[in-house]
Amino acid sequence: MPWSVVNDGSGFPRIILTEPTGSSAEVYLHGGQVVSWKNQRRQELLFMSSKAVVKPTKSIRGGIPICFPQFGNMGSLEQHGFARNRLWELDSSSSPPTTSKSQSSVDIILKSTDDDLKTWPRSEVRVEGLETLDYLDNLEGKERFTEQTDAVTFDGEVDRVYLSTPSKIAVIDHERKRTLELRKQGFPDAGVWNPWEKKAKSLADFGDEDYMSMLCVDSAVVETPIVLKPDEEWTASQELSIVGSSYFSGQLDPRRVLLGQ
Repeated sequence: MPWSVVNDGSGFPRIILTEPTGSSAEVYLHGGQVVSWKNQRRQELLFMSSKAVVKPTKSIRGGIPICFPQFGNMGSLEQHGFARNRLWELDSSSSPPTTSKSQSSVDIILKSTDDDLKTWPRSEVRVEGLETLDYLDNLEGKERFTEQTDAVTFDGEVDRVYLSTPSKIAVIDHERKRTLELRKQGFPDAGVWNPWEKKAKSLADFGDEDYMSMLCVDSAVVETPIVLKPDEEWTASQELSIVGSSYFSGQLDPRRVLLGQ
């Protein structure tokens, strides 16, 4: 048999794959992590810390970890995401494990839980009309960046001021099959904000899960303040309207979105 499941003193099962030539690999179901890869001469090719610990909610130091759905601290979840700290399982829906002259394989899978949907909601709303524009990122000390995507999407905290924005900005709400359209005059800039999970929990007047049903898009004057001399006037306006989903043909996943602040 090209593979087997064994249990060691850690209490976590691991899969051992072998080939007739003598090479082998070991994969812990904890984290779905490859912890050993030996060549035909039985030489270990992967580093594993001599002090590596295998226990619940702790990642294994070394081998080939799975960093998902984020790398490092570049997101709202724990370091490198949750996938490497969870128990995976054999994928019963896949083809039976096979071996050949060139390779042995087995499929494992990580199933999502209700908690995953709360801590890692999918980014299923986007803001159109801000592509290629410069913005000031309040999460990076107001450093100036240029929007590189064709739409602003959300999978973590966002707190930005987009500069020299068009008179029309669209927020796409696919689940309710509608587009919220913001039209403005006299406001050159626009703020976009969602606190996401961690920040939401730190706000005394904000519900822990309110971030899942709101998005703040503000008309604003930020980069160049309006300065009025005596007797001078300045006027500005904004208008919100809702149009059907046919207004935009982009492909989106469903998520309830409200426009608010």
